[in-house]
Amino acid sequence: MSRVGHPAPVPAIGREADACTTAAIKALAEAGRHDEAREQFAELVLRHQRRASRIALHYMRDAAEADEAVQDAFLRAFRHFGGFRDDLPFEVWFTRILINGCLDRIKARGRRERWFPPRPHVDFGSPDPIEAAAGTGRTPEEALLGRERCRLIASALRQLPERQRVVFLLSQVEGYSSREVGALTGLNESTVRVHLFRAVRKLRRLLGDVAGRQD
Repeated sequence: MSRVGHPAPVPAIGREADACTTAAIKALAEAGRHDEAREQFAELVLRHQRRASRIALHYMRDAAEADEAVQDAFLRAFRHFGGFRDDLPFEVWFTRILINGCLDRIKARGRRERWFPPRPHVDFGSPDPIEAAAGTGRTPEEALLGRERCRLIASALRQLPERQRVVFLLSQVEGYSSREVGALTGLNESTVRVHLFRAVRKLRRLLGDVAGRQD
């Protein structure tokens, strides 16, 4: 049976580094040294781009649109850096910008699709498991099992209600605290915990059903 794992906590040293960088950006911007502020901001981009891409993909379900959403979010964050407050970590403030941008894009996509139906999806086939396993130290059988496990978990996640899915991903995959998830989603902490509890319970049931059918 596939199991729902625990998230890797965000390293404190990463947030401490972010705090130093954000303070430097503010100081440079206030001094009118905008090019140097931009260089400092590039360090934040490097630290958070991978996580931002994962979150955007959870929302957009399309790699190209997710990439555009991430780029736009970083641009907005830099342009509005004066509004950054120190009471939450940079990643929480930035992720709220990213999520709001993704939601705006989803609304715009829905309006477009009312007039222009989406193109049919063309599946060019999955990568060969032997090639996928090359260079990873895994056998083709292990690669296939890993892909199947990921597919089952992704399928179960898609069956969650949208709010439960988002809360689960932010909390259990991205490692945010209940308070931070609340700040990102606009929910209070107790509501976050309720959605997380229900999401975990439903995932366990869905994955347990799959494991039972495979036995």
